[in-house]
Amino acid sequence: MEATIALRLPRDAASVPLIRQMFDGTLRSLGVEPQIRDDIELMLTEACSNVVRHAGPSDEYVVSAGVYDKLCVIRVIDMGGGFDPPPSIDEAAPNAESGRGIQIMRALADDIRFTNRHEDGSVVCLEKRLRFAPGAAGPHFIAN
Repeated sequence: MEATIALRLPRDAASVPLIRQMFDGTLRSLGVEPQIRDDIELMLTEACSNVVRHAGPSDEYVVSAGVYDKLCVIRVIDMGGGFDPPPSIDEAAPNAESGRGIQIMRALADDIRFTNRHEDGSVVCLEKRLRFAPGAAGPHFIAN
């Protein structure tokens, strides 16, 4: 079995907590351990926040998030001008208020891929292996 959510969202800061809460509720219902949910929430927040801040001129973006065989896969797709992430990210200053999003995503994800579609935007794909609380419903519904 797989569980998926896909939303087309306005490129507005208010959309970020909406998708974060919806997906966290799904993971909580499946019984995903809190630390894993926290990591996924932060990765999703950073990816969506980057779209809201940087993905002009588009007015919307798409978030597709799913659980497949104990693996969470999130795709954040913007319709902006695309970007090429640097192969390595310099450490942000301790007091920096921005510039740490990609660094945070790389630290928390088990796998991260960026696809530049140039004039058709970019795709950030984040993957995280799931762990479930004892007695959780998730393992009964998700294939091993």
